Amino acid sequence: MIYAEYNFDGLIGPTHNYAGLSFGNIASATNKGAASNPKEASLQGLAKMRAAMELGLNQGFLPPQDRPHLKTLRALGFSGTDKEIIEKAAKAEPQLLANCYAASSMWTANAGTVAPSPDTADGKAHVTAANLAANFHRSIEADTTARVLAHIFDNEDYFVHHPPLPGAMHFGDEGAANHGRLCESHGDKGVHLFVYGEDGEKFPARQKKRASEAVARNHLLDPVQTVFVQQSTTALDAGAFHNDVVGVANGTVLFLHEQSFADRDAAYKAIREAAPFVDIIEAPAKDVSLEDCIKSYLFNSQLLTLPANNGSGGEMALLLPQEAEENARVKAFVEATLSKNNPVNRAIYKDVRESMRNGGGPACLRLRVVLSEEEAKAANPNFILDEARITALEHWVKAHYRDRLTPDDLRDPALMEESFAAMQALTDLLSMGAFYDFQR
Repeated sequence: MIYAEYNFDGLIGPTHNYAGLSFGNIASATNKGAASNPKEASLQGLAKMRAAMELGLNQGFLPPQDRPHLKTLRALGFSGTDKEIIEKAAKAEPQLLANCYAASSMWTANAGTVAPSPDTADGKAHVTAANLAANFHRSIEADTTARVLAHIFDNEDYFVHHPPLPGAMHFGDEGAANHGRLCESHGDKGVHLFVYGEDGEKFPARQKKRASEAVARNHLLDPVQTVFVQQSTTALDAGAFHNDVVGVANGTVLFLHEQSFADRDAAYKAIREAAPFVDIIEAPAKDVSLEDCIKSYLFNSQLLTLPANNGSGGEMALLLPQEAEENARVKAFVEATLSKNNPVNRAIYKDVRESMRNGGGPACLRLRVVLSEEEAKAANPNFILDEARITALEHWVKAHYRDRLTPDDLRDPALMEESFAAMQALTDLLSMGAFYDFQR
């Protein structure tokens, strides 16, 4: 059976703004209150998807969520017409309104965790939507995310969907941002690396060990090929609120910073025992500091295996943010990595500044899903990109998005009306029916 990886990027929504809602995310806090450009943000995301497609890779997307989330505002006691709800919330609870406007579902690395069918005891692909319990604005995504994933992968013969974990903060789950899969080929049985945290002195940990263990149990993973590793509090307090800020796994390669794990030697030993084939490429702290790593999002790059049919021979490329190219120490490390005898031989720098200013790089914007040919055929084709579909999405963005948005603009009900009109047009484009809460 032939398997291939699909990257499902988050399509950035029309209410993308800088409200500074994510505690522990330095970029988010630094840019709080600045004007954003939702149109440019979404087009940058689509340009990154195009770049992956041009490499011969399979590219899908997840649609934005409906924002403002009126269902949440109603549940919290705001009543009246849609317009009255916005006006009341803006007056009484502007920070709550900002949470209900967040376009943070764009970072689909947090959408959930996916175990491909070669790895599971029942031979089906398992999907768990993340509960994102650490931040209110993200926790309200979970139900819709589960609905989106079930809509795209809607075939019980191939896919098993698990609801977000219960238990809120006690089982805080941030999805694939703290999970990686190592394998010799996509169709081989893989090793699953789950990274959890313990609270640092400055910032709390978002991924709980018990959550990772629960996801592994639900996904029927082989315990022998499942590794749980604690993230270092040094990295957490430096601003690595998710492990994917300091490390990424792909195929046979684990690419990470020296200070990623609490016990580096024990972690490497456990990983090598489970995956003897692994090639660990490490950035020494003396060459690339955690500060450099987090400002540039070096390790929040996408590490991609190129298809052999494009002449690459199955080698790997790094798709990095431009901020990594602009940091001399980071760029020197990337060039040194490319020059060495390892599978990584290409670096591609892309502009995703609108996302970066809110604390999300290229890897934050995508969820990896490994599918067999049959599973891919069973997935909803409207969410797998080709030239016609990505062009249609670009036209949709240009027709419906603002090119400037400030947190103060969230008070204006006109933004809500524009956002809902955009989402209605998108559901029509994708034949989704009355999918979102505001449509029901």
